[in-house]
Amino acid sequence: MLVLFVVTLRYVNVPLPRIDAFVPIHAITTLINDLITAILLFSQYSIERRRTLLVIASGYLFTALIVIPWALTFPGLFAPTGLLGPGLQTTAWLYTTWHIGSPLILLVAVLLKDTDSKPSESLSSPLVAIGLSIAIAIATVCGLTWITIAGEQFLPRIVQPDGIRLNQVLASSLSGLIMVLSGGALALLWMRRRSVLDLWLMVVCCAWLLETATATLFVGARYELGWYAGRSFGIAATFIVLLVLLSETLILYASLARSIARQRNERQARKIAMDAMAASIVHEINQPLGAMITNAETGLILLKSTPPDLNEACSAFDDIVNDGRRMNEIVGGIRSMFKKGARGQLLQDVNELVQETLKMLDLDLRTYGISVRTDLSNGIPQLSGDRGQLQQVFLNLISNAIEAMSSVTDRARNLQVRTHVVQGPCAVVDEAALCARSMAYGRVLRVVA
Repeated sequence: MLVLFVVTLRYVNVPLPRIDAFVPIHAITTLINDLITAILLFSQYSIERRRTLLVIASGYLFTALIVIPWALTFPGLFAPTGLLGPGLQTTAWLYTTWHIGSPLILLVAVLLKDTDSKPSESLSSPLVAIGLSIAIAIATVCGLTWITIAGEQFLPRIVQPDGIRLNQVLASSLSGLIMVLSGGALALLWMRRRSVLDLWLMVVCCAWLLETATATLFVGARYELGWYAGRSFGIAATFIVLLVLLSETLILYASLARSIARQRNERQARKIAMDAMAASIVHEINQPLGAMITNAETGLILLKSTPPDLNEACSAFDDIVNDGRRMNEIVGGIRSMFKKGARGQLLQDVNELVQETLKMLDLDLRTYGISVRTDLSNGIPQLSGDRGQLQQVFLNLISNAIEAMSSVTDRARNLQVRTHVVQGPCAVVDEAALCARSMAYGRVLRVVA
C-alpha cells in the first residue's frame, strides 16, 4: 500500500471521469466486510468476555452501518441530490464523522487494555452487552444521519457549490485531525500490542493514514485520481482484519479437527487393547478352569465309588488346588500387565507413525516457527506393539524437542526426524544425551526413532 501511495501521490490531482458504480461498490464492500468482521469479534467477545473486543466490534459495526446513509445521500447516485432529503454537505460530513469515529473508537479500545487484563466475570449474559452495543451503534448512525441532514445548513462547507471541488482549508484541517487520531491509535497499538489482532489493527491504521492523505489532504476535488485511490485504500483496510480473523478461525478449526482425530485414534487403540486383554484373560483362565472342573468331577466319582478310592480322590483334589494356584498366578500376571499399560501387539509401520505424529503436531510446529526435515529410511522393519503407545513415544520425543527450542531466539529452529535400523543386537537407544548435546552446541536438534 505504501508503494502504491508513493506512485499515486504524483498524480493525485489528475481528473478522471465520474464512475457512478464506484460509490455503491465501495459502500457494499465496506458494509459486507465490516459486518462480518463485527460478527466474528462479537463471537470472540462472547467467549473471552473482554471489553476491548466488544468496543472494536462495535466500531466495525458503526462503519458497516454508516456507509448506508453515506451512499444513499451521495448526490447524483440514486437521485440528483441524493435520497433521504440531504443537503450538499451531508455526504461529506457523514464521510468525515465515519473517519473520525473509527480511529477514536480504536483509541478507546486500546486504552481499555490496562483495565481489561482479565476476562470479565460479570454474571450477566454477553448477549446483553452485545445487544446494547448494537443498539448504541445503530442510534449513533441514525443520530449522525439526522444531524447532517436536518442541520446541513449549519455545518461548515466542505464541498463547494458545484458539488465537486472541496474547501481545501477545511478539508485539510479535518484530514489532519483524522490523521492525528489514526497516528495516535497506531502509536498506542505499537506500545501495547499483545496479540496478532493488535498487529493487524496497526496495518489498518496505516491504511487509514494513506486513505486520508490520498483522498482529502492532497486532493482538491471529487473524481480525481487521489479521490478514487484513497477510497481503494479504505476498501483494503476493510479486508485486513477480516482475512486475519478468518485465517485464525480456520487454524482453530484445523487444530480442533486434529484433536478429534487424535482422540478417535486413542479410543480405537483402547478398544483394541481391551479386546486383546479380554481374549487373553479368557484364553489363559479357560485352561486351569477346565482342568479344575475335570478334576472335581473325577474326585466326586472316586468318593462315590464302592469302596471310595480316597488316595486317588485326594490326588484329584490336590490337582484342583494346584490349578487354582496357577489361575491365581495368571490373574496376578494379567493385572500386572494391565497396570503397566500393556496393550495388544500388532505390526506397525514406523515411518507412517512418524508422519502421522508430525501432522498432529503441525500447529505447534508452525506456532513456534520450527522447520521440520524428515529422513525416513526405506526398508525399516515393522514393529510389533500397540499403535497408541508407540505414537505416544513419538509425540513425547517431538514435543520435548519443541519445548527445548521454544527459548531459542538467536538462530533458526530446525527439527530433523530420522529413522534408521541400528545394526547389532536389539536394544533401546537412549537419545537423551544426543538431544542435550545438540542443544548445548546450538545445532540442529535431532530425534532418532
